[in-house]
Amino acid sequence: MKVAIACDHGGFNLKQDILELLKGMNVEFEDFGCYDECAVDYPDYAFKVSEAVAAGQFDRGILICGTGIGISIAANKVKGIRCALVHDLFSAKATREHNDSNVLAMGGRVIGPGLAREIVSVWLTTDFMGAHHTARLKKISDYENV
Repeated sequence: MKVAIACDHGGFNLKQDILELLKGMNVEFEDFGCYDECAVDYPDYAFKVSEAVAAGQFDRGILICGTGIGISIAANKVKGIRCALVHDLFSAKATREHNDSNVLAMGGRVIGPGLAREIVSVWLTTDFMGAHHTARLKKISDYENV
């Protein structure tokens, strides 16, 4: 699995923890930035990761800003992206099983590194269930193509 990851300044510290987790899980990844805590605009990073995932260059993406809200909104503007804002383990599992989310968003000022690591681990290792969920996702993609 190849993962694209990025953050804004509000998610920088949490992203550093997640990078260590990905290394420990032997997950191939590319860090799209930001690379320090200087203020940046989250849409720039959301679009980079989301476009790379939508183009098939990466299997999944992880985005982190202060709350996760802004970066997830921006990510979901990219056609083909199903970005889920997650701050608990149940949602991490459900969004993979039911929504086949391909981008995960989290808030660096909302959750701590321990929970974030668990969320990423669950999200990366949970498969899409398919079945009746596939028809629902098709409705979303059909709407995107209108």
